[in-house]
Amino acid sequence: MNAPATPQSPLTFPEPFRHEHPPVLDVDRVFTEQMTLAQRGADALAAIVGSWKFIVIQSVFLLGWVILNVTAWVSRWDPYPFILMNLALSLQAAYTAPIIMMSQNRQADRDRLEAHHDYELNQKSEVEIRAVLEHLAAQDRALADIHTMLGELKSRWQTPGVRD
Repeated sequence: MNAPATPQSPLTFPEPFRHEHPPVLDVDRVFTEQMTLAQRGADALAAIVGSWKFIVIQSVFLLGWVILNVTAWVSRWDPYPFILMNLALSLQAAYTAPIIMMSQNRQADRDRLEAHHDYELNQKSEVEIRAVLEHLAAQDRALADIHTMLGELKSRWQTPGVRD
């Protein structure tokens, strides 16, 4: 009686993958938590001024201003060429433009931070995918060895007088 066939190579698998990186952060939440009151205010103002609602309301207000001063339904507090309105709009532009720029700069900082975080996540994912592929390759080799062993067992089983 023959001893059972041993595979040409023992079935081996890579070590289990260990996640040795810190947990994934929500960059947006961390960034938002670190914002000051002034920064939140600048972002809120930029969101308001950059909306269609603001444009429509301001347009209606300016149109009303012009109509009231041209038709003189009320006393003309700002006759044509509307110097007071120009002054008000200039002041509005002088203060909102830098505030909007601060908000945009902060958004650019947030975008850079998120891009860096995405890069780190991609590196971690690459390492984990490599580990998964190594495990799949080891399983492929193990299945090939098992297939070979089964073929040998089948041929022995079909050979008369060798049924151990």
